[in-house]
Amino acid sequence: MLHKIRLWITGLFFPLAVIHAQTGNIAGEAKISASTSLSETFRPAHVADGVIGVPGIGEWACEGVTTDWGYIRFPWIKLEWEQPRTIDRVVLYDRPSEKEFTAGGKLVFSDGSIIWVNRIPNNGEGKEIKFDAKTVEWVEFRVTDGNGSDLGFSEIEVFAAPEENNDFVSWVDPYIETNRGRYLFFITGSRPFGMVGAAPLTRNKNQNGGGYNYNDGYILGFEQIHSWMLGGLEIMPATSTVNPAKGQQEWKSAFSHEDEIVQPGYQRVYLKDHHTWAELTSTERVSFYRFRFTRDMEAQILLNLGGYVSNINMENARILRSGKNAIEGYFSTTGRFWGGPRDVKVFFAAEFDRPFKRLDGWKGKERHRDIREISGDSTGSAAMYDVKAGDMLKMKIAISYTSIENAKNNLREECPHWDFDQVHKDSRNTWNDWLGKIEVKGGSRAQKIKFYTDLWHVLLGRQKINDISGDYPDRTAGHREGTFTDAEFTIKKLPEGKNGKLKFNMYNSDAWWLTQWNLNVLWGLAWPEVMDEMSASMVQYAVNGGLLPRGPCGGGYSYIMTGSPATNLIASAFQKGLLTKADHGLAYEKVKQNLLPGGMLGAKEDIEFYTENGYWPGNAGITLEAAFQDYALSRMAKVMGREEDHRFFSKRAGGWKTLFNPEQKLIFPKDRKGNFLYNDPLSGEGWIEANAWQATWSVSHQIDGLAALMGGEEVLCDKLNYAFEMAAPDDFVFAYNEGYISYANQPGCSNAHVFNHAGKPWLTQYWVRKVKERAYGGITPDLGYGGHDEDQGQMGAVSALMAIGLFSLDGNVSENPKYDITSPVFDEIAIKLDRNYYAGKEFKIITHNNSPENMYIQKALLNGEDHTRFWFRHKTFQKGGSLELYLGPEPNMQWGIKD
Repeated sequence: MLHKIRLWITGLFFPLAVIHAQTGNIAGEAKISASTSLSETFRPAHVADGVIGVPGIGEWACEGVTTDWGYIRFPWIKLEWEQPRTIDRVVLYDRPSEKEFTAGGKLVFSDGSIIWVNRIPNNGEGKEIKFDAKTVEWVEFRVTDGNGSDLGFSEIEVFAAPEENNDFVSWVDPYIETNRGRYLFFITGSRPFGMVGAAPLTRNKNQNGGGYNYNDGYILGFEQIHSWMLGGLEIMPATSTVNPAKGQQEWKSAFSHEDEIVQPGYQRVYLKDHHTWAELTSTERVSFYRFRFTRDMEAQILLNLGGYVSNINMENARILRSGKNAIEGYFSTTGRFWGGPRDVKVFFAAEFDRPFKRLDGWKGKERHRDIREISGDSTGSAAMYDVKAGDMLKMKIAISYTSIENAKNNLREECPHWDFDQVHKDSRNTWNDWLGKIEVKGGSRAQKIKFYTDLWHVLLGRQKINDISGDYPDRTAGHREGTFTDAEFTIKKLPEGKNGKLKFNMYNSDAWWLTQWNLNVLWGLAWPEVMDEMSASMVQYAVNGGLLPRGPCGGGYSYIMTGSPATNLIASAFQKGLLTKADHGLAYEKVKQNLLPGGMLGAKEDIEFYTENGYWPGNAGITLEAAFQDYALSRMAKVMGREEDHRFFSKRAGGWKTLFNPEQKLIFPKDRKGNFLYNDPLSGEGWIEANAWQATWSVSHQIDGLAALMGGEEVLCDKLNYAFEMAAPDDFVFAYNEGYISYANQPGCSNAHVFNHAGKPWLTQYWVRKVKERAYGGITPDLGYGGHDEDQGQMGAVSALMAIGLFSLDGNVSENPKYDITSPVFDEIAIKLDRNYYAGKEFKIITHNNSPENMYIQKALLNGEDHTRFWFRHKTFQKGGSLELYLGPEPNMQWGIKD
């Protein structure tokens, strides 16, 4: 339901407020009554008009009565819906004037429950009341304490619980683990894999609670880019008393979570120091803001293009006033911590929905008035406006990595209008469509919240870098020094299909390192086109520059992490029949090229040593990565009939056995002379963010060979089970290189599934449930993903796969790919199949007798027939059908042991 209130202010006709169900606030859908009303200007309906904290506008006030002996008339107000509604949050906003103060009272619900409310702020800011979801027909607030005469409210917001909404966005909680996440962890203003990623910055660092941190009380600015080693384009509404030349600490503003709304595709927050409500949403390439001012003021909308953000510096900027309400320009991002192109330029075009009074600017410590353009380092602009309390101002910002003209074209093509609510609605619909590809029933409320938040992370990272026209930046050529390149910048264009549409998009991405155990599996289930797109993009990088990216940045190479991990992505897409946007032969040649001397796998001399000796000199971690990548290509070669390559890479895939230490029965690194470096299985030396205990099990393609070296499957299972028991007191979460098992990082995130392949699937069922609950079960700002390395959805994907009871130890890189079965936490999972890739419509997983205690599979039915294996094939999945699992409290040691 849509309610609009319009007021004639300063000679302009502005929509002051919009209440719409897409934020979750259902107050505007209620019939509202009250004890009394001061006048028509202060009628009860104003508590649901969306005008918050504006003195004298959009308020409800009772007809006050006071006496000199202290009596005050305490009013009541009631919101009643035509049908019962399920709610879990109410936010109360006192009238902004401090003269009348509604200090406290009680919320009375139609179910008979009561919640007492105290210490309502006396300035119009929000007071949040959260409670367990309850279904009610009405809610009433009865004032029991106040001061002044005409008591009332500026606004009352009532939020539907996730159970109420017929969508998936409402189940996502973006706050989860923001106290420990990365800069690119929290992005509210984005669409799936969109180029722009708008969100507020509260802590200016990359990791360990960088970016948006729930614990912080100040917003430093709103960044338009939250991408792998890219960031910036900062805006901030502020009063004109702020001197922007003094930087973030000067223009920052206090805010509160109590009146904040955070959702996929939307955020609303009140900037207390600047008396401004800020809302944001986006298209794929355009950020869209709506500012509502609650005081008369001279306001400025700051555009900062200088200084440090996350792990980059903004410098060498230029801003040009291109119209009475428009600016455009560019800036360089430099100083990336993990390498990559030394300079990646970002181009932008911004528009306001009304002319600015003037455009000011700053450069260093100097301020400039009424500028036409400004350039240099530590620079920015300020669009100046005279506003009245209640005025609104809208701003759109489009970006491009190729040119200003393409940024302007992105703006014209994707957002040619000023309807903020329509863009928000479209964004929410997009997120609902993507998240809804996997629909779950049953499980606890917390499990459902965590599941859809996991999917949000899985679909949030790895942003597009091409314009809507198909132009994209290429920085694959240039001189490399260490992990950096003095990249040559050229603009290239993506190919179009017969329908005139782009065949695929180009992407910026965090490392593909060990994604065979998470994204490569989950994307293929519900979003196969993502695998197709990403694979084609990585192949195109290799066409342009010869190398298959580990983690591409701004159209170039970053050299983050090790090996050539995109191998596993492309091989998995190929084996599942999802590689349709890149030529198979070309893709194969680029993968092969990068596993040989001169490729991304590593230095020429190290590859040659590995080929001859079976192990990577001084590093067991790279050995296991390379062996698995060799296996992936060998399977691809076999299917394509390239027998010589199949033999070569198959042989190299088994070289890891030379690192097996028979005394420890684990894998250890060796030096070039063939000597083990040490004998401590918890040492991280010679590993990549792991140790012997964590990563020995990474030989996913040859668990049988590992078991044979250890002395049999029984020995392997006992040893791995011991590792889990040792890690359990710490919830299977450790920092880099530490601990027996760690689900806070990629090297250990397949370990619980190894038992499936070693004759004891009931141990996989047990430990998957334990890890899911304890490492990934949190839904607070502190807990949810293991604490430090979620990496653009990788840990979210592991968590989601555990929740639905599917996995693939070999990342689907084998011919005839399989899915491993574990016990889901939900009663029913429906995966909607993409008919452009799969023959079926839907694949369902149904559990019987599911509970926290009933974690063991007793029997299974696949499409109605007895199924005794712990796996089933992808070709079965893609046809659609059902997997039924009967669960119990004790393991069935006969189920799943037969391969």
